[in-house]
Amino acid sequence: MKQKFAALVLGGIFLCLTGCSSDAPEKEKTAPAEDLPTLTIMTHDSFSLSKEVLAAFEKAINARVKILKSGDAGEALNKAILSKNNPLADVFYGVDNTFLSRAVKADIFVPYAPKGIEQVEVGLKLDPENRLIPMDYGDVCLNYDIKWFKDKNMIPPAMLEDLLKPAYKGLVVVENPATSSPGLAFLLATVSRFGEQGYLEFWEKLVANEVLVKNGWKEAYWGEFSAASQGSRPIVVSYASSPAAEVFFAEVKPEQAPTDVVIENGAAFRQVEFAGIIKGTKQIKIAQKAMDFMLSNTFQEDIPLQMFVFPASKTANLPDLFKAHARITQEPARLDPELINTQREAWIRQWTDTVLQ
Repeated sequence: MKQKFAALVLGGIFLCLTGCSSDAPEKEKTAPAEDLPTLTIMTHDSFSLSKEVLAAFEKAINARVKILKSGDAGEALNKAILSKNNPLADVFYGVDNTFLSRAVKADIFVPYAPKGIEQVEVGLKLDPENRLIPMDYGDVCLNYDIKWFKDKNMIPPAMLEDLLKPAYKGLVVVENPATSSPGLAFLLATVSRFGEQGYLEFWEKLVANEVLVKNGWKEAYWGEFSAASQGSRPIVVSYASSPAAEVFFAEVKPEQAPTDVVIENGAAFRQVEFAGIIKGTKQIKIAQKAMDFMLSNTFQEDIPLQMFVFPASKTANLPDLFKAHARITQEPARLDPELINTQREAWIRQWTDTVLQ
């Protein structure tokens, strides 16, 4: 949910210089804040961490942390690749599994196995050379308005195929995969579910059933989804953690989230986000400490209520609200990262020709 609900709050940290008298034993001194080096983290526009964790981050690496927001995940990666001969940052956060192969082939990351990597879920580790380290994950899936379906005495969908039934005509809003990260993830879920030979037929039938397409998540969720706006569509493509965000941001916290999700039967695509040290950094030791910190529980436990995704570390505790309302599937849609890399643009082009023409 990072590009949706979280807002980055940046704060400064000032370290004091410990003085000592001439006859006292010399103590280890910390450099004044103005003398500290700066570690730059290039990331997507939705990256967020709390003020307290930012301060702990800077203390742990004894450096300032500069967050360089660079567009969506794909745009940010493009900038990192294009600047490989003169890197703009020391660390990159936010390569996801839809761009993993492209990032690896660009050869812009330094192998490094951070402290705590043994606690990362095995299924999230997609780069055996540790150039890109899993940091968080979440499932993109259908969300639906519980009250809308209850009031209409209708059963909500349980799988992608249900969207093609006459009863769901005109009820669904999705995002354009060419302009939206969750839109692309949902497209990949349909490729996984119906195969490269069958996914376009699914979309043709969905168009016939009056699916609505919006360019981005914000326009779809806040503009058309009946549970979050004055919109008339009770089904939207969002995240399996969106119900937790609905509760978190509610003025009066409900016991039950107003929305639920469709995550079984291969209906959800798992997005995994990675971080890595950018080749050419002149601060390799600080960058390594930064990677260590990002797998620490301090950082990992900040992720759920900042970016509304799950931490990659198995030792990180989830907040109670996340435990109660965020969901994750045991059977996500799966596609090989290399297949995604080679076919992504073709699938988007075919989708565009089928759905928007």
